Amino acid sequence: MGSLLLDSIHQPSDLKQLDHQQIVQLCEEIRHFLLENISKTGGHLASNLGTVELTVALHRVLETPKDAIVFDVGHQCYTHKILTGRKEQFDKLRQIDGISGFPNPDESVHDAFIAGHGNTALSLAIGMAWAKKLRHEPGLVAAIIGDGAFTGGMVYEGMNNIENLDNLLVILNDNKMSISKNVGALARYLTHLRTTTAYYDAKDNVSSFLDHVPVVGTPMKRTLTNAKTLVRRAMYHSTMFEDMGFQYIGPVDGHNEEELERTLRTICGRPGPHFLHVVTKKGKGYQPAEINPGSYHGVSAFDPDGMPDPEVAPKESFSTVFGKALVKEGGEVGNLCAITAAMKYGTGLQFFAHSHPERFFDVGMAEQHAVTFAAGLASQGMLPVVCIYSTFLQRSYDQIIHDVNLLKENVVFAIDRAGFVPADGETHQGIYDPAFLSQVGMPIYAPSNYAELTYWLHELLRGAFQGPRAIRYPRGGEDAALAKHPCTGSEYDFLTKKAGTSIVLVSYADEMAELIEAERSLNENSIECDTLKLVKIYPFTEKLVEDLMNYKIVLFAEECIAVGGIGEHLEYVLRQNGWNGRFIHRAVREARLPHASVAQIRQAVGLDAESLAQAVQAAVMKGEFES
Repeated sequence: MGSLLLDSIHQPSDLKQLDHQQIVQLCEEIRHFLLENISKTGGHLASNLGTVELTVALHRVLETPKDAIVFDVGHQCYTHKILTGRKEQFDKLRQIDGISGFPNPDESVHDAFIAGHGNTALSLAIGMAWAKKLRHEPGLVAAIIGDGAFTGGMVYEGMNNIENLDNLLVILNDNKMSISKNVGALARYLTHLRTTTAYYDAKDNVSSFLDHVPVVGTPMKRTLTNAKTLVRRAMYHSTMFEDMGFQYIGPVDGHNEEELERTLRTICGRPGPHFLHVVTKKGKGYQPAEINPGSYHGVSAFDPDGMPDPEVAPKESFSTVFGKALVKEGGEVGNLCAITAAMKYGTGLQFFAHSHPERFFDVGMAEQHAVTFAAGLASQGMLPVVCIYSTFLQRSYDQIIHDVNLLKENVVFAIDRAGFVPADGETHQGIYDPAFLSQVGMPIYAPSNYAELTYWLHELLRGAFQGPRAIRYPRGGEDAALAKHPCTGSEYDFLTKKAGTSIVLVSYADEMAELIEAERSLNENSIECDTLKLVKIYPFTEKLVEDLMNYKIVLFAEECIAVGGIGEHLEYVLRQNGWNGRFIHRAVREARLPHASVAQIRQAVGLDAESLAQAVQAAVMKGEFES
């Protein structure tokens, strides 16, 4: 194989030296590079295959970092990273000491802002654009927003504040997808825009004609421009984006780099704010991803030559076990409803959607609405189960406090991806929900295996429980060591308990596997200790507090932020009851976790078995307590 054009691209300015045919070839090489590398490391595939030409065109026209490119969510930034000098680092994509799967200013001056959650790019871009104006700095700020993000409300809050920003460009990357297929009125509106071009065709034809009419052509064109609102409303009923104050351009073919580049150059020569509507195909260039983009949104390492059947059931995980269990509960509980925020497949709710479609609601990328919508359902006697990733549940905290908790509405929160999450780094960790839910006194359950998940989900959906409550569970499958421990139906279990022991190790969910290993290590060093597994992690029962009062050393380990975490609550309760032993709280004290495997994250924050055992050994060595 001959030399690749891609090997000659080390910075965005290198793109400007290529002709059109070379650009077409470069885009093909980038797609091949993405497929070859992501199939080895895992990562976000379909979204990046769909934005190759758009990213190339942006870097051909703009000049970063003088011009800023702000990605919404950011999982479509791989081509941007390739073009800004990070191609050689893709062998460690989303791995410890490697590059992030999201934009990160700590990595490169070409990354304008960190981006892991949706709906944020427009607000960020507006702030950056205003800063440029106030500081009299040159440059354009371009926000790239997927159509999925337009199902969330923050985008519209931003659009309401774009007046007079002549240095702002919003690019709608319209691929008909967020992660699950887009839903709702906005998705139908964008489809209408994609399929109706009468107004734009007529406008272009009239404008072109008047340009060639001597003397009166220019005044007539100006008059028609002033009357364009009336014409547009008559022919096309307007576009929402123009009504908000944008100059709307599109739809444009997002895979025609030459057309994209020409359009972007035209936009840069005119005052904004501009709204460019680009239509792309998620998974472009790789047939399996084109056919089934949802399955190729985020992937582990895979065989790129394979053609998996999208109808094959996904590998068993906490998400699928939860989803199947909820189907059974839905058949027995007639008022049970399931709600998700653009994560039908990620949360395992595809099973419920098929079995009980009339009681399944995907509200789009709108977690705040999901929670308040659930409160409304509950207020009328329904039993909503809100299924959201831990990292995204943070976005609905105000609604949890005011719309669910104040009136004690009967809402069940099913929190997926709780605890440490591999590869995606600081923006996707599930380390806050125990702290912020416990602040409002919500009962929280954290099963450590499938049997406990199924049992406690059943219990939480029954009449013995009223008011808000939560069940949280990790990403992926159950730990083999934890699966060996049967579900007892108790809110906490001693996995080991020996007579006369003065040390106890306490945790919940997946972290219990590390405690089991830590106990074994301590025993080998002649330090006897008990191990206690919480299922109900908050609030604490009187019996739990009584049991723990008997120990001189309590080590509490959790994949949760330390400040306000369950460990802090537990130590407070023990101290209030007169306990004066040694409490060792091991939790997350640095919120910026690395993009790494869960084992590596635990090691980085001192939650691995070896670190836990060493903490207990250090306490014992001080001689204050006997083991």
